[in-house]
Amino acid sequence: MSDIPRPKRHLIAMSRRYPDAWRLVDEMRADRGTRLPDWPEWCFLPAAGAYAIVSRGRMLSPLDPEIEDIARVAALAAWRVTQGIYRFDPDLYRALRGTPVEGDLPVDIILRLPEWCVYIETPGYMFGADPLHGFFAHLEHDANDRRIELRFLLDFGDDLDDLLPLPLHMSGDVAASLAAMAEEANRQAERAGMEIPPEAFTAPGQMVPYVTPLVSLVLYLCSTAAEYIGDRRPTYPRPVRTKRGPRIFPPDQPTVWQTGFRIGAALRRAENERRRSSDEGETTDRRSPRPHIRCAHWHAYWTGPRSEPAKRRVVLHWLPPIPVNVGDLDDIAPTVRSVKPRKEERREPLA
Repeated sequence: MSDIPRPKRHLIAMSRRYPDAWRLVDEMRADRGTRLPDWPEWCFLPAAGAYAIVSRGRMLSPLDPEIEDIARVAALAAWRVTQGIYRFDPDLYRALRGTPVEGDLPVDIILRLPEWCVYIETPGYMFGADPLHGFFAHLEHDANDRRIELRFLLDFGDDLDDLLPLPLHMSGDVAASLAAMAEEANRQAERAGMEIPPEAFTAPGQMVPYVTPLVSLVLYLCSTAAEYIGDRRPTYPRPVRTKRGPRIFPPDQPTVWQTGFRIGAALRRAENERRRSSDEGETTDRRSPRPHIRCAHWHAYWTGPRSEPAKRRVVLHWLPPIPVNVGDLDDIAPTVRSVKPRKEERREPLA
């Protein structure tokens, strides 16, 4: 199975561990909004559904060895129907990893995840002392408090038990979201009568530097700037009507989405030109910045007619990573199809 992509191997292993899992997933999605409560379209299957599959009708305690399979089943069930593997251009990958995610997490942007679940490769990335091969990312809808969670399933090894869940409660910035995750875990532990170690509250802060780059990679996929090589783009599959209700038939093989290669090529070209000029002793304008990716950030705009101040208002928009001083991107990789943003009203930068 060495020639089978890592996430596909995990999917096969999970199918063997829970042979009825995908049939039960189809049934629960078919019963959505009828015999089962409804849930938002951006969530493939709530964790409650994965709990039912793993528990087989039993009550699981936090100490049950199967408890972490709930997160694994939820992620793999959502990934199974599209099987998208996202492979970033190396230079863009490094730039995004270094992009800080400041301020509140943009919840409305996260809801634009291109597929129900994505698998992002992370070559050379160390999560603490451990190499991270990649991670699944999907969205969870909490039926009790309607909270939105960005859920990661971190791929540290070849076994299913090496897939470790990490939920981000969409509350404030990355640090606040991790703290909310820890507090929820502590509440669940108290409810089960487990002793909480004193370092439990400090762990989220220690994890921020390792989680932030993963969030940045996900935000890029959610942005209108995301680009992929090929003549199509990732999207939600459409269900097919069957005698047993609507069903989504998974693809036979994963799709590898070569991501951001046009921007990466532009970065390399601009950097090579800068080095050539430096080697040949050419003078350069020091006021011109080196080629780089401007950090993703929120930006305020004035909208409305200038002649009618009462109708003007300030709106916020999230700006994705922007290539700076990299030349004309259209001259580099004509086979790349960019995802074009929707038409928006005319905007003026806020002074």
